[in-house]
Amino acid sequence: MVSIGAILFVTDMRFLLIPNKILLFFLPLFIFLRIITPLDPWWDSIIGSVIAFILLFLVILLSRGGMGGGDLKLFVLLGGILGWKGILLTFILASVLGAVISLFLLYIKVLERNQVIPFGPYILAGALFTFFHGDTIIS
Repeated sequence: MVSIGAILFVTDMRFLLIPNKILLFFLPLFIFLRIITPLDPWWDSIIGSVIAFILLFLVILLSRGGMGGGDLKLFVLLGGILGWKGILLTFILASVLGAVISLFLLYIKVLERNQVIPFGPYILAGALFTFFHGDTIIS
């Protein structure tokens, strides 16, 4: 999780892009992780990916392309790792974190109102926090 987080943080901040090659490289590793340490129940990973897809697909539709397909694919991959409760927590954390930091950057005039900002780093921060502390928060 930390490795994919570091790689995608840099690529999304620098190029506003979440490369498919990186997601495809980590996909078999995460599938293997879920095979040897499945979530309880075992189908939680599948439900997590489906919920992640639906959530971000709706965001992409409602924002009229304000969010990219890379964010969607990353979120679906994370849904398989974190399960349905974890991906919902990740969505909430990423949204709050993204809103607070973006509003602060707008306030201090680092960002302009219509400037494009990458959402991948916020997704990754929420996912890492959920990965390490999500069980405590959820319970």
